[in-house]
Amino acid sequence: MVIALFRHGITEENKRKAYLGWNDSLLSHETKDLVTSKSYQRYYSSDLQRCVGTAEWLFPTANLHLVKELREMNFGSWEGKTFEDLKENSHYHHWVIDPWIHSPPGGESFHDFSKRVDSAWVKITEEVLILNLKSCAVITHGGVIRHLLSRFAPQPKEFWEWQVTHDQGYELIFEKESLRRGERCILLLEEPLTAKGNG
Repeated sequence: MVIALFRHGITEENKRKAYLGWNDSLLSHETKDLVTSKSYQRYYSSDLQRCVGTAEWLFPTANLHLVKELREMNFGSWEGKTFEDLKENSHYHHWVIDPWIHSPPGGESFHDFSKRVDSAWVKITEEVLILNLKSCAVITHGGVIRHLLSRFAPQPKEFWEWQVTHDQGYELIFEKESLRRGERCILLLEEPLTAKGNG
């Protein structure tokens, strides 16, 4: 059983290194350079337009199943702000040091974010098992993918240790019973998205 995780294409806000959670931003033109030869039996996506647009570009014939719980962390009043904007803010410093205790003002705690993403995972895996699928793809956000890799990759690594870029996905290979029990996958493969015209 294969569950593939793809991050949305780079956005204009990503380029300026702004916090981008529940706000949306236009995909940069570079996204249209990315292609994959892979296909899956079912496709799930965050409902934010940067993920929907990426999914439609990478998998143009896919019937997308939108899952709101696959959204990025809600950064509250820090949405659209950069490190430069926030570097004098003491609350921000506390959050950077320990995001498990501190939350963005008006945003989401790391605990609530993790719980929400876990609920999306349960929803997706239950559906995949009921339908007896062999593969599915999830198009979502960097924080969501980091959380899922920290929970389900074969080798345990912390959330921030994962590098989740806009031009590479991951395929998690599960034994069916391990997936049903919520255990780690048996194999993790990198799935690069190649630039159009470069093979």
